[in-house]
Amino acid sequence: MKAIMVMYDSLNRHMLAPYGCDWTHTPNFRRLAERAVTFDTCYVGSMPCMPARRELHTGRYNFLHRSWGPVEPFDDSMPELLKNAGVYSHLITDHYHYWEEGGATYHTRYNSCEFVRGQEGDYWKAHLPDDIDLHPDSWNWRVRNAPPKDPRHGTLRHDYVNRHYMEKKGHGFCQARTFDLAKEFIETNRSEDNWFLQVETFDPHEPYHVDEAFLKMYGMDGSEPDFDWPPYGPVGERRELVEPLRKRNAALVSMCDHHLGRVLDLMDRHDMWKDTMLIVNTDHGYLLGEHDLWAKCCMPFYEEIAHTPLFVWDPRLGVAGERRRSLVQTIDLPATLLDFFGQPLPPDMQGRPLRQTMLDDTPVREAGLFGIHGGHVNVTDGRHVYMRAFTGDRNEPLYQYTLMPTHMKRTFAVEEFANVDLAAPFSFTKGCRVMRTQSTYLRGDMPQRKWGTLLFDLNADPRQEQPLRDPVVEQRMIGLLLQAMKDNDAPPEQYERLGLAN
Repeated sequence: MKAIMVMYDSLNRHMLAPYGCDWTHTPNFRRLAERAVTFDTCYVGSMPCMPARRELHTGRYNFLHRSWGPVEPFDDSMPELLKNAGVYSHLITDHYHYWEEGGATYHTRYNSCEFVRGQEGDYWKAHLPDDIDLHPDSWNWRVRNAPPKDPRHGTLRHDYVNRHYMEKKGHGFCQARTFDLAKEFIETNRSEDNWFLQVETFDPHEPYHVDEAFLKMYGMDGSEPDFDWPPYGPVGERRELVEPLRKRNAALVSMCDHHLGRVLDLMDRHDMWKDTMLIVNTDHGYLLGEHDLWAKCCMPFYEEIAHTPLFVWDPRLGVAGERRRSLVQTIDLPATLLDFFGQPLPPDMQGRPLRQTMLDDTPVREAGLFGIHGGHVNVTDGRHVYMRAFTGDRNEPLYQYTLMPTHMKRTFAVEEFANVDLAAPFSFTKGCRVMRTQSTYLRGDMPQRKWGTLLFDLNADPRQEQPLRDPVVEQRMIGLLLQAMKDNDAPPEQYERLGLAN
């Protein structure tokens, strides 16, 4: 048996034809839906990029205990468990956060890996001359002309350096090179048994650097403003910038659709549907002006962010072209893969295999927890979404628990260790005491102060425009939230921060 996971970053379900979008060009996603089970109620867990990938390895939520970070020494890693059981695991990716300090222990869990350089601000090429042109309408241009100490200067300038080497030096788009390597792996190993391939592209994550052929699908000819990287926060741009940016995102989604088609073609050509599981997923969605907001992380996790697309083909079941309504999450994917290869689930794994759900829509959970460290703590039952904000004057107490003290691009600062102590083991740390330090990762402070606690009924208000005031429903959702936090062995201060009884 074999398995392929095609994973995207920031892929919006509402931009895909199988989820009702009628203006984007996504024929291969429609084709995929005809060959797989389409999940209608899939939600994120831990946000954003690397917390979601830690869930993909461990099958458990992690955002209540720490922020962005690596696989911890006590974590059970799905690809490593497969590797140790004799199932060859291989990662092909252009997701550059794997090669920073905050993600550096993921790729080593696989038997082997291949990395394509150049996405976003990846520090790839050493180009010292200051001859990279930035258009005045570009967010990159505006940040570059911000105060010199702005930490974004290096990342954003490097994005334009990377584009220069792709477009002028003939390296080509990262996504295309990633799927070239995937084709090579499949062609080389298709006759072998017991392997897992994870093909992961950073697209359609911003910035929307996309082949002109896909821009032309949306009537864009190059005369539009060069605005392809929205800031995280309220929409403040001129109206004439907003719609072209949405079209750029759509063009990049169509580019993703094109390369997905290459994988489907290989499965058709080599009759791989008979013995190869296919999972197509993403880590989270993205706001493209909905709720008058751009992006993610610094606002409540509305449906556009938290409600994600998921497609699964399981050759053991042969279920294709059908939809499932049961609530599932990212944490269920590692459990599904371990089950597919006949491997036991680790005791700490909270996710459940989706085999029976694919067969007859049997639920695997009553409620799903999701959020970002220091932000709203959210729970959904598939109909209601409850977003619990902190209740005091400040977003505290809040601590990080880790044996791998790194942020996205660097280790913890010396100041963060000033009051570090060793906390008692959690239920999932295998007896290890962990470092506890005051959290400085408070992205959730702003949205919680502005929006507060929110409750939505998705049946009555699918766009989440009218927060619900219903004490009975709120108490039921609080009960689900408390149970989910208990099951995750949440730190006691999280209950205090949220004003909830432990």
